[in-house]
Amino acid sequence: MVLRVLVPFVLVVFNLGLIVGQTAAPGSACSVHSNTSCEVCLKNVSCLWCNSNKRCIDYPVRTILPPRSLCELPSARWGVCWVDFQALIIAMSMILGALLLAVLICCCCCCRKKKVRGPDKTEEKINRQNEQRKIRQEERKVEMRVRHDEIRNKYGLTKENPYSKFENN
Repeated sequence: MVLRVLVPFVLVVFNLGLIVGQTAAPGSACSVHSNTSCEVCLKNVSCLWCNSNKRCIDYPVRTILPPRSLCELPSARWGVCWVDFQALIIAMSMILGALLLAVLICCCCCCRKKKVRGPDKTEEKINRQNEQRKIRQEERKVEMRVRHDEIRNKYGLTKENPYSKFENN
């Protein structure tokens, strides 16, 4: 029972220690790695490497992109040393544009396929119901005609009857 509680607790404490170790106090950890290498600086995820002046600085989290006064975009590195911010922005915008274009094309294809497919199930159901109504209406008309013919025969109002009023007209 104690082992069930102790193992997750130890894992959580260990993970928190790793996170705190990676993100040290701002202002102190990143500037220590200036004039070293990009790889050493970027081991801490909160650091930004400026390749032009070989400085390791805290990433300016208040602004999305580092300001020019801090470091030029082509020389700024964050995360990995082989991609600068300018290339990262261009690549991300191209990927985003391609994704948006793909979603737009998929939407257009789905709409076109739906139009080509023809009437949907509700329209088919309405059409079937209308056909059934027409068939019942025709059956009722035939029944009424038969009933009226029976009444005419009963009272001698048919065309075969010589005393019928149809012949007199």
